[in-house]
Amino acid sequence: MAPQFLNNQDDFGSGPSRDYVGYGEHPPEFSWPGGASVAMNIVVNYEEGSEYSLPMGDGRNDMLGEVNRPLDPSIRDLAMESMYEYGSRVGVWREMGIFAEAGINCTFFACAVAIERNPEVGRRLIEEGHEICSHGYRWVEHYAMTRDEERESIRLAVESFEKTCGERPVGWYCRYGPSVHTRELVVEEGGFLYDGDSYNDELPYYVDVGGTSHLVVPYALDLNDVRFVMPQGYSSGEDFFSDGKAAVDRLRHEAERSGVARMLSVGTHPRLIGRPARADALARLIDYAQGTGDVWFARRDEIARFWLSEFPSG
Repeated sequence: MAPQFLNNQDDFGSGPSRDYVGYGEHPPEFSWPGGASVAMNIVVNYEEGSEYSLPMGDGRNDMLGEVNRPLDPSIRDLAMESMYEYGSRVGVWREMGIFAEAGINCTFFACAVAIERNPEVGRRLIEEGHEICSHGYRWVEHYAMTRDEERESIRLAVESFEKTCGERPVGWYCRYGPSVHTRELVVEEGGFLYDGDSYNDELPYYVDVGGTSHLVVPYALDLNDVRFVMPQGYSSGEDFFSDGKAAVDRLRHEAERSGVARMLSVGTHPRLIGRPARADALARLIDYAQGTGDVWFARRDEIARFWLSEFPSG
């Protein structure tokens, strides 16, 4: 039987189609502001207090902490709760201290309820020039919601951030991936410049959402401190630093060879990277990247605005 050749997209009739090609061999040639060849975006996933827990009425405990163990969902996991509390009590302040010392700004993938529980974090991140990107009203799976539930969750998140931080987010990023409705609802809401609900590229790109051109600033999970608590992950801060240094070196080399600037996402969580030895690795990675003289430390909204200006859709 002769092979069946398909085009580059699959259309499943519900939600976005798949694109296997993207920029391919010919991404646009450009440099970031200041002539930088790499835009490094450090993300702080600030979720503490919005995660699944019995006190929140969820009937389950979250498990992404230092020790992941299945506990009877009818029993409060006080150890896990305290691991999350470390992030808001200690870790986030250590991270912000590192950023202030380095003179850089980052993006906070923040859950609205987490900021409600510790509003000083919201005030300080805005005062210090960081970006607040909505990570949802709570740290929950949007793909498990109905369309109406998801619309309401997005509305609640925006409204909450406006109250706690004095400004609304212009970026959106779900926990563990979006639903088939998320991008449509983000565009429908009307105030978002971009979403980060994709892992398929290393440069921003546009998608058509119901006739509207919408910008995606993709994220990545490889250089992410969650690997400190995963079986296949980092055994020490040195692993995190080494991975980050190699990524910076490779992207700078590719940019020099091709004339195409690159983007690097670094994912952190205060309850994980906020521990002293790991935080030291983050500080050393920032110092190394700054020492190249070729890396632009950028918020995701800055990357989005640059792309919208330099490469307008249509």
